Amino acid sequence: MKKDADLLNNIYQNSQMGVNTMKQLIEITEDENFKKQLEEQYKEYKEIRKLAEQKLNERGYDEKGINTFDKIKTYLMINFQTLTDKSTSHIAEMLMIGSMMGIINAVRNLKEHKDCENDILDLMERLLKFEEHNIQKLKEYL
Repeated sequence: MKKDADLLNNIYQNSQMGVNTMKQLIEITEDENFKKQLEEQYKEYKEIRKLAEQKLNERGYDEKGINTFDKIKTYLMINFQTLTDKSTSHIAEMLMIGSMMGIINAVRNLKEHKDCENDILDLMERLLKFEEHNIQKLKEYL
């Protein structure tokens, strides 16, 4: 079903953005405790991305990753925003904004794809809860 593939690709792209962002920010941050938090987020985004990819492939679909332009744009935006302020607080704020966008995206997609298979809806719910959890954890670093 096309809706299943659409939702899985959305999960895949959202988690891929998380993987890319965390990888970049882990190298920028100097706070070891904060770095551990980012590494935990990185692992979960990777796991969710892997599950979305597996579910797509099981259903005969290829994953549609983030296009090159968006990857470059995000990479440059992170570099620009951390050029003058690499503080833990600033990076936590940036990540909270990104997680809030992820929450909005997840809620919207859950409403639009109510008729998808339960395992796919569960994976989107997992991503939603993870983004909500991230915001709570990142508040400690503001």
